Order: sequence, then C-alpha cells, then structure tokens
Amino acid sequence: MSAASASTLRASDGGAGLPRHVAIIMDGNGRWAKARHLPRVAGHRKGAEAVRATIRAARELGIEVLTLYAFSSENWRRPEEEVSDLKGLLRHYLLGEIEELAANGVRLRVIGEYRRFGPELARLLDDAIERTVGNRAMTLVIALNYGAQDEIVRAARALAEDALAGRIDPAAIDAETLDARLDTRELPPPDLLIRTSGERRLSNFLLWQAAYAELLFVDTLWPDFGREALFAAVADYGRRERRFGGL
Repeated sequence: MSAASASTLRASDGGAGLPRHVAIIMDGNGRWAKARHLPRVAGHRKGAEAVRATIRAARELGIEVLTLYAFSSENWRRPEEEVSDLKGLLRHYLLGEIEELAANGVRLRVIGEYRRFGPELARLLDDAIERTVGNRAMTLVIALNYGAQDEIVRAARALAEDALAGRIDPAAIDAETLDARLDTRELPPPDLLIRTSGERRLSNFLLWQAAYAELLFVDTLWPDFGREALFAAVADYGRRERRFGGL
C-alpha cells in the first residue's frame, strides 16, 4: 500500500476506523526456519527484521501504541541454547535500534518481569526506557518474561497488601483499581490483537486488557509479517463494528 493508503485508513469514518492500540503475538519463527532447513535462531533473526518493519508501518499509520509479545514467562522451558540466542538477539536489537526509536519519537516501555534476563540486559532496557521516556509519536511496548496470569496475581497481591495495611478499603476495589496496578497502567486497552502463524489462542497474553479487543488470527508466519500485513490487518479492523456489549 502507498502512503495515500495509510491516509485513507486514518481518515476512514466507516466501521471501527483506526485502532489506537495494536497488540501482536509474534508466532512462527521456528516453523519459518524449519521450512527452510535452517536453525531456529535464523527464524528469530528474520523475525527481528519483521519487528523493525512492523514498527515503521505502525508509525506510518499513526497507531498510538504497539505491543509485541516477545518472550513469555513460559518460554524459559525452551532449550537453553535457544533462550541464550533470544537474549543475544534482544541485546543486539537494543544496541542497534534504540537510535532509530529515539530519533523517530518512539517511547519504549517493557511489561513483564524482565529483570530475570540478568543485570546487563536489564540495564540496557532501563537505559532505553529512560532515553525515550519523553517521546510522544508512538509507544512501543515489549512484553518480556510476561504472563497475563502472573500479572493479574501480582496486581491482586498488591491490592491485598494495601487492604491489610488499611491503605485501601476492600469494598472500594473495582475494575479501574485493579487496572491501575497492571503492567499496562496508563495505556489504552488493545483495540486489535493479532496472532500470526495460524494458531488461534491467546497464550496468556493481555488476558485482562483484551476483554473487548478485536481478534485477528492470520496464517502468515511472523518472519513474513511486515508493512503490507499490518496494513491489511488494520483495514480488516476498520471494517468491523464494535459494540462493547451494546446493540
């Protein structure tokens, strides 16, 4: 699609229009590599290129928030060599891409217990977050060592501790109170949640936040995703009618 197509998507007044927040479960790196008789790390490297292309396309469209599921809390069960490769790719990405993110006004935010990746990666992430904190063109959220059930448990535990200490009345706890304790606090909920590779499940991703998200499952493997695929997904979203439980 051309830049004019991006303008058309933004200006559309039919259907749902342009999503403020797009969340993506990036799936299929391993299958992409296997189909080409390559090691799994080759799929992850190609997937990193898809990340770059998708971020640029999201900025072009004017999407406010892009959330990418990069490493789940269950991914630690993968072979140690693959986890090490993923950590190395994350380090390479942070060192190589932070300049472009900063120059283009992209704010980086991380959800999940990312300090488990070790002090070096945690420091790089902290530095990148701090460097881009004032940017307003788009917010890029990376989910690292993230699991939605764990996130909800941590939020519930924090509220329980405050209630026991008398800092909050249990009767006053509502959806907004819990939402304010989640990793995604102060962010709009996802309007569109995409999963690549043909799988049709949420895999413990943004379970609370995606309560009213439009879901889109595509057969494209993540390394083959990019600008055209994101534009097509946003166009699909724009044709939908969102009711939020109403008529």
